[in-house]
Amino acid sequence: MNRIQKFFTKIKGLLVHRFFQVLLFLILGLFAYVLMFSNVKPEKIQVELFKPAEQTIRSTKTVEDTYKTEQEKEEISKQVADVYTLKKEYAKNKVDLISSIFDSAIEVNKETDPERDKKEEGKEDKKEPIKTDAQKVSILKEKLTDEVNRNIEDSVFLALVQADEDELEIAKDSTITAVNNVMSSRIAASDVENAKKKVVEELGYMSINSDMKKASNSLARTAIIQNVFFDKDKTEEQRRKAIESVEPIRILQGQIIVEENQLVDRDVYRQLELAGFLSTESTIYPYIGLLLFILLTFGAFYYFFSFSISKRDNKYNQLLIFSLVFILSMATMKTVSVLADLKNSNLEYIFPGAMAAMLIKILLNDKLAVAMIILLGSYGTIIFNGDTPGNLDFSMGLYIIFGGLAAIIILSRPNFKSKVLIAGLLMSLINMAFVFSLIFIMDGHYTKMEYLYHAAAAIGSGVGSAVLTMGLLPFFEAGFGILSSMKLIELSNPNHPLLRKILIEAPGTYHHSVMVANLAESACEAIGSNGLLARVGSYYHDIGKTKRPHFFIENQMNEENPHDRLQPETSRDIIIAHAVDGGEMLRSHKFPKEIVDIAEQHHGTTLLKFFYYKAKKQDDTTVEACYRYPGPRAKMKEVAVIGIADSVEAAVRSMQHPTPEKIEELVSFIIQDRIQDGQFDECDITMRELSIVKHSLCESLNGIFHSRIEYPEPDKLGQKVKE
Repeated sequence: MNRIQKFFTKIKGLLVHRFFQVLLFLILGLFAYVLMFSNVKPEKIQVELFKPAEQTIRSTKTVEDTYKTEQEKEEISKQVADVYTLKKEYAKNKVDLISSIFDSAIEVNKETDPERDKKEEGKEDKKEPIKTDAQKVSILKEKLTDEVNRNIEDSVFLALVQADEDELEIAKDSTITAVNNVMSSRIAASDVENAKKKVVEELGYMSINSDMKKASNSLARTAIIQNVFFDKDKTEEQRRKAIESVEPIRILQGQIIVEENQLVDRDVYRQLELAGFLSTESTIYPYIGLLLFILLTFGAFYYFFSFSISKRDNKYNQLLIFSLVFILSMATMKTVSVLADLKNSNLEYIFPGAMAAMLIKILLNDKLAVAMIILLGSYGTIIFNGDTPGNLDFSMGLYIIFGGLAAIIILSRPNFKSKVLIAGLLMSLINMAFVFSLIFIMDGHYTKMEYLYHAAAAIGSGVGSAVLTMGLLPFFEAGFGILSSMKLIELSNPNHPLLRKILIEAPGTYHHSVMVANLAESACEAIGSNGLLARVGSYYHDIGKTKRPHFFIENQMNEENPHDRLQPETSRDIIIAHAVDGGEMLRSHKFPKEIVDIAEQHHGTTLLKFFYYKAKKQDDTTVEACYRYPGPRAKMKEVAVIGIADSVEAAVRSMQHPTPEKIEELVSFIIQDRIQDGQFDECDITMRELSIVKHSLCESLNGIFHSRIEYPEPDKLGQKVKE
């Protein structure tokens, strides 16, 4: 074990204690806090009234500009027109008044009618008949109010009492109609005189005597008054609604208040004061906010690592890898951010954010990779805020998250784990498309060179992520003893010395191993296990047979079986030794632990039945335990599946004319035998998964041992050709 592995092993030993787990998260949180401290630290702005600004100043928060808001409200209030209300009851009142005057005149005329006096002669208490017009006018006035009498000329009363009843009825109807028509329209104070002229015009067509017409005109003019009045309450209500509709004028977060070298006038100075740049009081709220944000994120991760990962060794391995990738990514992010600020450009798009996702995806799992990229995207909104405190660059956060998720999806495709660079190139195209989508959404106006610059940065991010991932993977694999997909693919190379050793020294074993690899990989992928690990492990599972290849039947090419001449105990020791020898050979070549485990555990503690029964015939006292493999039993699902595939392949190969029914029966028997023998007791494989494994093995074997056309013998074939 190298020094790096020893160092990390010691740290993992410390992480067994909860105190050191909490301490690690505190260190990570402190590291993140230090990196982001400058991004939330309030700036001290030096500006003077009526002098040019030394730098471009953006608002760090969204605040309401109350002064401009009040100005806008006042302007809107002035634009609201006064509300005038039409008094409809005025028209009815005047119509009723005119009607009453005419009705009173008709009554007076009836009461003073000489003909009525004649009809009433001979009656007691007979009143003296009234004959003069003055007396009639006096009676008419008594029937009306003093106010009406003051507003109507005596000549009008005189004309009314002198007219007969028919004329009065005609005049009454015409006058009421004209007054009602005119008064129904809106008459302001300035329109009263015009309204009076209009009512006179409407009465000009009456067919009555001139005196009665003049009286009607006079009454109609008297009835026409202002019927529209200023409504203070409604006017105030309209102004209030208009004021309420005014949106507050705000200085938005990130908005430029003053450009560099722009004169700081009173309006700009007031906005700077509102945004808090002129305040001499120091605030601790940004620091508290950053602290809470970091506590929330790392609190969630602490909970996840403490309670969601059950395997202790795996937990501490994952925690250390996650921490190192986080530190590396955050340091890279801060470096790119500082360089972008110095260059005053959009260099931040070159940040290889997908590197963290790719490393965690390959070294650990998808779940932690997604968590890592979300964490980096969240912190990226702060680090890439252009050192403007309070600003959050959400577009950059989305860029990091989107790129990382795309990398995880790309690497999830078959065979892409071995093609990280190709994945990086695809990432470049995706990054470029995403950057342009952000630019177009924000309607940014850029030159052609700026577009090329953004495209180059996006491509650099994708390719850089892939290159860094490939460069860092060996260090993580060496330091943590991780069996990554890259390492597995390297071990599957047919030119590997041990694979060439099997091929040359034990060709039958090599062919058997390849067949087992095909069967085991399909079955493992069917139950969601690591198919690549199963394939590579199968290549090496019988490496121990290369010590004595001719003692294994698949390597005996038309040779006598040496076991026929050996005692069962000797044959037992030779056969059992291949598992132990295989483990030792793989360890000596520094193979990953998982491959060594497959070589040692693929037989578990199964019984060598052939030699056991042979020994039993010779000696009834033979103990079964002496003819079992030393184990240990399978600890991983992949080992369990390889063990089944190993037995199934050898058994089916020895069958005469295998059929699907025979194959299925054999596979079921082998799996049931191993279950009853307790070979899966230390493995977390389920009965449902074993059923899926059985189905997968049967499908693969049926494809290999399918029925073939029975070709005729060579002599008969030649005869048919001649014919």
